Amino acid sequence: MATLKHVGRINKNNRKVIVAYRVVPGEPEKCLIVPTESLSAEEHDSLIKAVESAAGQEAYEFAEAMARTRLPDGRIMLAAFHSTGKLSKVNSKDIDMTPNTNSSINLAELNKVIAEQKGVTVNDLAIKGPNGETVPVKDSGEPTDATALYTEPTVDPVATYTQEAPAQDGVLTDEALAAQYRSQADALFKEAKALREQAETLAPTKKKTVKKKESA
Repeated sequence: MATLKHVGRINKNNRKVIVAYRVVPGEPEKCLIVPTESLSAEEHDSLIKAVESAAGQEAYEFAEAMARTRLPDGRIMLAAFHSTGKLSKVNSKDIDMTPNTNSSINLAELNKVIAEQKGVTVNDLAIKGPNGETVPVKDSGEPTDATALYTEPTVDPVATYTQEAPAQDGVLTDEALAAQYRSQADALFKEAKALREQAETLAPTKKKTVKKKESA
């Protein structure tokens, strides 16, 4: 069964949400979400497509992918959702992460477990600025430095690794776009290989036999 990061629900009413920030810098008990029912059909489809993409699943915080995704009308998703009030800061304990239809875990508990495993505080799980400082988020849900988006550390959870930011006009550079294409191609190749192996397990390919001509 496929699993997806960043997908959750409000545990009081089961309304679906996408979690943009699992941890709000400086407010470890808070997270930033996008309630999917607040979106138009086109915005909803774009958001789900971004979540399911390789770039979305590889993002440490989904807001990173949102800052590099355009809506059908050309707007950058993160900025557009902020400006239209579609980002909401809520208590992490009110959100359950639902990676698939059969499992769920409370976000506050998830953050606590991850922090304990890494030997840091929950606040240390928040994205950092270029000098290691926390990047605060306003009550409106807007990062005070929207360009300071960083990938998940592979060894030290407190260390920060920069990504190439979008150009000032909001258009991705050729290098950044090429990197996204390579990442998506790698993910599709792995998925195709896995599906082919499953198919072979279910119904192995029958090899064609070539009849030898009898000699006169």
